[in-house]
Amino acid sequence: MSPKTLKLADPSGEPSRPLLEEATAVLAAGSLVALPTETVYGVAARADDPRALERLCRAKGRPLEMPWTWHVGSIEALEAYPSCSPMVRRLAERYWPGPMTLVLPGVPKGLELSSKDDWCGVRYTAEPVARALCTYAPFPVVMTSANRHGERPATVAEGLGPLELGDADLILDGGATRLQEASTILRIGRGRFEFLREGLHDLAALRRTAGLRIGFACTGNTCRSPMAEGLARHMLAERLQCDRESLGDFGFEVCSMGVFASSGSPASPSAVSALEERGFDISHHRSSPALPEVIQSLDELYCLTQGHKSALELVLPPGRGGHIRLLDPELGDIPDPIGGTAADYVRCAAKIASCIEMHLPEWV
Repeated sequence: MSPKTLKLADPSGEPSRPLLEEATAVLAAGSLVALPTETVYGVAARADDPRALERLCRAKGRPLEMPWTWHVGSIEALEAYPSCSPMVRRLAERYWPGPMTLVLPGVPKGLELSSKDDWCGVRYTAEPVARALCTYAPFPVVMTSANRHGERPATVAEGLGPLELGDADLILDGGATRLQEASTILRIGRGRFEFLREGLHDLAALRRTAGLRIGFACTGNTCRSPMAEGLARHMLAERLQCDRESLGDFGFEVCSMGVFASSGSPASPSAVSALEERGFDISHHRSSPALPEVIQSLDELYCLTQGHKSALELVLPPGRGGHIRLLDPELGDIPDPIGGTAADYVRCAAKIASCIEMHLPEWV
């Protein structure tokens, strides 16, 4: 026998409660529901029921060990992950609801059968019916494109024929899908920022959204701000589990500047030595002045003193300096070690590192 088909009167509108109840009952029983998303048709199953997942594998002709994507009805679902980085939140706030799946480290409760190698994919679809069903169901729902494994996904209900759907399953016919192209799948976390499927999004734009352009400013850009730049690069790379040269792969750019800096001066020898003690080299640094166009291009600009902050705020038009902050979260100045001993530079570097450590949870 063929699966039951319900024609959606208004696929772009909110579904009725009886429809949600019927579709949820089908899923609760371990059967499948095929329905449109904004990209292609998907076929949904209950994520915490091994029988339902086996049924989904048979319908698709797909190996059982492959993971499935959790579909959710709100961005708050990210709270179910053991940890969720600011990078992920920036992407979700920009691109959700929409055609992007994020594959993240960690496995939310109830998704153990649908994940692989401690990674779990999640998508917040923009299509009202699919979104409402994932919200209404009292259990997690996974969904995959409605096609036999390796074949093109269906963009109309009539294209669901190759799927092995039975009389216990349900098709919600919403007509042709709007975008008719598969969603982007992006893996992010644990040293990874990579397309698993390109989809509709540009990787450079995703990096720009996920990462930050961060600057540091002091007086001459030869002591404190070069140390801050070097420390930030190092600490970001450690947290992202990548090398410092790969920060751009995650969308991060780090620079430094001086309120009264000339161009091309090297970092002070004592600043270089202070960071050499920490295992990295800033001897290549050359100073740069704080230019308005550079300041405005940054997402965050951290100043070493209140005087630097006040001076740079005056460079920009009124109301445009909200991203200019003191590096010290306790709003103290970090004194200039210039003319001091090597120990003064080491203490200054330690203070800067401590402040950056407090900002890292905002960045990554």
